[in-house]
Amino acid sequence: MRLGLTAMVAATLALTAAGCGDDEPAGGDGGPVTLSYAVWDVNQVPVMEELAAAFTKEHPSITIDVQMTPWADYWTKLRAAVTGGAAPDVFWMNGPNIQLFADNGVIMPLSDKVADAKLDTGVYPKALVDLYTFEGKLYGLPKDFDTIGVWYNKELFDAAKVAYPADDWTWADFKAAAAKLTNPAKGVYAVGANLSGQEYYYNTIYQAGGQVISPDGRTSGYDQPATVEGLRFWTDLIKAKQSPDLKTMTDTQPLQLFESGKLAMYWGGSWNVAEFGKNEYTRSRVDVAPLPAGAKKATIIHGLANVVSAKTSHPEQAWEFVRYLGSQPAAEILGRKGPIPAYTGTQTSWAEANKQFKVQLFLDAVAYAVPYPVSRNTAAWNEVEAKHLTQAYSGEVDVDTAAKALAADMNALLAKE
Repeated sequence: MRLGLTAMVAATLALTAAGCGDDEPAGGDGGPVTLSYAVWDVNQVPVMEELAAAFTKEHPSITIDVQMTPWADYWTKLRAAVTGGAAPDVFWMNGPNIQLFADNGVIMPLSDKVADAKLDTGVYPKALVDLYTFEGKLYGLPKDFDTIGVWYNKELFDAAKVAYPADDWTWADFKAAAAKLTNPAKGVYAVGANLSGQEYYYNTIYQAGGQVISPDGRTSGYDQPATVEGLRFWTDLIKAKQSPDLKTMTDTQPLQLFESGKLAMYWGGSWNVAEFGKNEYTRSRVDVAPLPAGAKKATIIHGLANVVSAKTSHPEQAWEFVRYLGSQPAAEILGRKGPIPAYTGTQTSWAEANKQFKVQLFLDAVAYAVPYPVSRNTAAWNEVEAKHLTQAYSGEVDVDTAAKALAADMNALLAKE
């Protein structure tokens, strides 16, 4: 799932941390129970409701109320619920926010419950288990995962007489194809150099051998030469007019440009399978290839987790539901109708359900995947990323200058965590 953040999350949670206190959640034992389950993807509501029904069939006294809030409003609504003491019992969590919510006592640590239930977290990708572990405690059971690929328009490749991307293609191959695919006369660009980390520049940074943040989450990597090269990959495409400029991509999102035949390639996630499979233009015209390799192969891996509110009135029932959602049977249902399930060995159903595209590459990419970069307050430095990289992508300053300034601001913010 594509990510986006705001520093308001940090401010609100910091203010509500005192309100969370150290009180134990109410017991909630005995009698019928209804658990609220907050999600943000309307496309997944049917499979979430199917999972909820399957759980209730096994636990007749527990009913699940699936509550969908669109991504644009999800975190605002969740912050308000946390502030008002009415957080959902169980809800979706992402990597950029997990440390902040855990550090402020908003969500329940699950390590003891996992140990008591003798659950094997080795069934999930290690990168996701690490992502949802904070100060030695696991706070969420991985639900799904996504990696990144290059979606391409076969019709535009054929028209430009460019071979479809090979599984072992490189940056040099990508740049050579980009030059041939760009057709100013027809308003066609090779790719949109979107100002987004997860699908775009985080990948090229790690492919170049750089890093966004140090493994301990304390130091910015933006002042490293390799990291700058990962950013230059995109600014060079804009300078060469092989990508639209930022204003064009602000007015019309790259996804819309790709779906209207104005971009030959689109760096996107495994989650785009559903969109491109149903879109009338793309469903018969596009396919997907692995990301090109720079100094090495790399793709960002991310995935959602299910977490339990620290203030739920029904902690045991909420845990049972999260435990079920993290199980093999639940993952098999999810794989047939939703995103890639995190439970190892259940991804085949997802691949089979989406075999019109070469989706196996998203599963194979786990072998060289890099976890989504986070810290205690990811949202704060996401804002300075946007500020400085906008200047670089627009040509207001050169990429070296922007990266150096970004590193300084990011280090100052990290020092406050």
